[in-house]
Amino acid sequence: MRLILAAGAAGMVLSPAAALAQDPVHLVVKNHHFSPDHVTVPAGQRFLMTLTNQDDTVDEFESYDMKFEKIVVQGGTITVHAGPLHPGTYKFFDDYHPDLATGTVTADGAAQEGTH
Repeated sequence: MRLILAAGAAGMVLSPAAALAQDPVHLVVKNHHFSPDHVTVPAGQRFLMTLTNQDDTVDEFESYDMKFEKIVVQGGTITVHAGPLHPGTYKFFDDYHPDLATGTVTADGAAQEGTH
């Protein structure tokens, strides 16, 4: 019985990591522009996005489409959880500089189909 419980507990520890689509997507905001400003992720899977702020101001990483908003201080790095997303393109932006700092995430349905 203990062996079964230990095996079950080990599976629970591994499950959240296995549920992520890939390594985190790394973004930088500098001069009020994202780099890269477009990324592709598999549809139907959760993923992480990290953002490092190299601007000389505070920024607010936000997406109405992916339902997140998070402040990132000058020189700081934040992580947001996103997805799972249906196939399509989703926008993100810096709420303090929305005309300059914009980007997109494309959820690729072909990547999802290839995992079956």
